[in-house]
Amino acid sequence: SFGVIADIQYANAEDGYDFGGYRRRYYRQSLNLLRDAVEAWATERPPLAFVLQLGDSIDGLNARSGESEGALEQVLAALGRLPVPVHHTWGNHEFYNFSRARLVHTGLNSRPAGATASPPAEDCQAYHFSPATRFRFIVLDAYDLSILGREPDSPRYRESLQLLREKNPNDNLNSPAGLKEPRFVEFNGGFSLAQLDWFNEVLKFSDENQEKVVVMGHLPIHPDASDRVCLAWNYEDALSVIYSHQCVVSFLAGHLHDGGYCLDSHGVHHLTLEGVIETPPESNAFGTIYVYEDKMILKGRGRISDRVMHF
Repeated sequence: SFGVIADIQYANAEDGYDFGGYRRRYYRQSLNLLRDAVEAWATERPPLAFVLQLGDSIDGLNARSGESEGALEQVLAALGRLPVPVHHTWGNHEFYNFSRARLVHTGLNSRPAGATASPPAEDCQAYHFSPATRFRFIVLDAYDLSILGREPDSPRYRESLQLLREKNPNDNLNSPAGLKEPRFVEFNGGFSLAQLDWFNEVLKFSDENQEKVVVMGHLPIHPDASDRVCLAWNYEDALSVIYSHQCVVSFLAGHLHDGGYCLDSHGVHHLTLEGVIETPPESNAFGTIYVYEDKMILKGRGRISDRVMHF
């Protein structure tokens, strides 16, 4: 079994609202909800194997108030009370607070050291691990293609900006207004060719070894488990890699605070988790997933529904 949580977005700030101005965000309270989740996970018997944190652990507000390091310390301290590893994927709010180069040196870098991780590129935060026989987890870097967290003079930044401007003529690149493909906004990103090739190789290995694979990334990659805005830029490329193999059973994402779910035409369960940040103090948004030979059972807390995912 393992824990799942997304979009904590903690900041030591009064409640606010989303960019639309109508969804309440409980910045300070999100840390309490995280602590409650940790407490619940710590009592699980048998103990969890690990926890997946699906990105946006602290809010962009921290960058404006100069509290990025302190806020991250508090989130990591809460998670540090768990007696098991936490695997982190990076979201847009991580990059509002830190450069990619800085994030590597924080507790949010859960990529294992050494050759075992075999990353697609040195600064790509993708890796895989196998917590049990014939089961593998792959962490994808959904901001590998992005202008967030990259140095403006880097080739990857320029490539990403060019793609974004081709698809989004708006002055404000965070605005999807009038776009035919509204996912091409600055707060999203995508997967480089190098990462997709690496992903393909890992899945090939899992096919050959008859493994089941769960993939996680901050951005959803299926339109039926997201709205049209919150998808990864080149989600179709990621799907086509998955569909060329037999082994993937589930894709876990965050980013869309409302959550989402679909079972796609290839039998892959796409689960987008509700965000902690928009969860009122009397509720919560986390879950525990119990893994069996032929299914995974999600026991959700608060806003997250229970679900049985057969494979």
